[in-house]
Amino acid sequence: MIYYLIAIIVIFIDQWSKWLIVKKMVFGESIAVIDQFFYLTSHRNRGAAWGILEGQMWFFYIITIIVIVAVIYYIRKLAKSDALMGWSLALILGGAIGNFIDRLFRKEVVDFFDFFLNFGFFTYHYPIFNVADASLVVGVILIIIHTLMESKKEKKVNG
Repeated sequence: MIYYLIAIIVIFIDQWSKWLIVKKMVFGESIAVIDQFFYLTSHRNRGAAWGILEGQMWFFYIITIIVIVAVIYYIRKLAKSDALMGWSLALILGGAIGNFIDRLFRKEVVDFFDFFLNFGFFTYHYPIFNVADASLVVGVILIIIHTLMESKKEKKVNG
């Protein structure tokens, strides 16, 4: 099924990019891609988003396995008849497995996309993330869009 191929591509790009960061950059090193906006920064995260639940690896192993099994179940159930849901779930599957590989083999997640917003009166340093994280977020956003579209269709049908 095409959706498993999408997940494999996400996993490959995620792991390859993390390998490059680990091999080519020193931990903490930051390279400006677009000065004052976008950097590649070699960072490690031993928790979940924004470092929450740091060091709780067994919790992440269990939750991730549950998520992977559930996503595979829903890909089999929904993706054949709904391409948007299939893409969404494929991105979530690839992202979940990408970060799971890091936690399993490195005991931490390699992060490197680093955005800094500075509008003079407002500055914000977004938490550093990776390809798997971006894939997870895009997958969830697509599910939200799908849900809103289905809700709108249902309202039209039901009056």
